[in-house]
Amino acid sequence: MTTPVYRGRFAPSPTGPLHFGSLVTALASYLEARVKKGCWLVRIEDLDPLREPPEATGQILTSLNAHGLIPDEPIRYQSRRHDAYQASIDRLLKSGRAYRCACSRKQLKANDGRHPAQCREMSAVEEGEAHAIRFALENEFSRWEDHLLGPQEQTVTAELDDPVLLRKEGFFAYQLAVVVDDIDQGITDVVRGSDLLDMTAQQQQIYRALNTSPPNWLHIPVILNEQGQKLSKQTHAPALDDDRAARNLFEALQALGQMPPPQLAHASPADILEWGIVHWHRQAAHLTSG
Repeated sequence: MTTPVYRGRFAPSPTGPLHFGSLVTALASYLEARVKKGCWLVRIEDLDPLREPPEATGQILTSLNAHGLIPDEPIRYQSRRHDAYQASIDRLLKSGRAYRCACSRKQLKANDGRHPAQCREMSAVEEGEAHAIRFALENEFSRWEDHLLGPQEQTVTAELDDPVLLRKEGFFAYQLAVVVDDIDQGITDVVRGSDLLDMTAQQQQIYRALNTSPPNWLHIPVILNEQGQKLSKQTHAPALDDDRAARNLFEALQALGQMPPPQLAHASPADILEWGIVHWHRQAAHLTSG
C-alpha cells in the first residue's frame, strides 16, 4: 500500500486582516507541507457574514501573497459550499448521528448541559420553531498521537458535549464545515494552533461518522500578547505590515523556535522560506512558549 501524498492547509476565518499569530500558523503549515513534498492549500472559512468585514478576505490573500505563501490549488471559499454541508447534515440525521435541538443556551445551562426537551431521543421540533442541528456524540475516552505534542487524551460525553453543526440563525458551524472540507480536499495532515486542541476528539467522531479516517494532527503553541492573551481580533492584534514581509517571516521563524541566522532578516521572502524549508525542525516549536 502506497503512502498518500501529504496534503495540508491553512484555513483562516475572514474576521479581519492577518496578524502575526496567523502568520506563524500559516508558515508552520506551509513548511511542514513543503518538507513532506506535499500540497499546501488555502481555504477561507467565511461561514459567518455577520462577523466578516467585506474587505477581510482580500486583505488575507494579499498578505499571504506578499509573504510568498502561495497555495498549490485554487482558493476554496466555504461560503460556496452550503450544498455540501447540507448534504452531510442530511446524511448524519438519517444515520442517527445528528438531531434537531430547539433548546436555548440558557435552558442548557440551567440543566447542566442536559436537554430539557430530550432532543436526542425525540429529534422533533414544532413546525416553524427555530432550532439548531447538533452532532450526537458517543461517550468516548479518546487517545491519539499529536505530531508535536505527543500522546493526547480527551474525554467526550454524549449530550453534554454535542457540538452544533447548523446554528439556529441558519449558518453552518465550524465543526461541520472543517471536517466536510478536509474530507473533500483529501487533507491528510492538519497543522493548527493549540487553542483548537480541545475540539479534536469531537471532530474525530464526525470524521468517522462520515466514514473517513481522521487526519494527522499537529498543534503549535499560540502566540500571546504582552498580557498573556492569544493574538486575535478580540485582543486587538495589529494587522501584518505587508511592506515588511521579510522581517515578519524572520520573526515567525523565531517564534517557531527555528533560530534563523541574523543575516537572514535582510533576505527576500523567497530566500527566507527556502531557508525555512531546508532547516525546518518542527519539534523546536514545542519548546517555544508562544
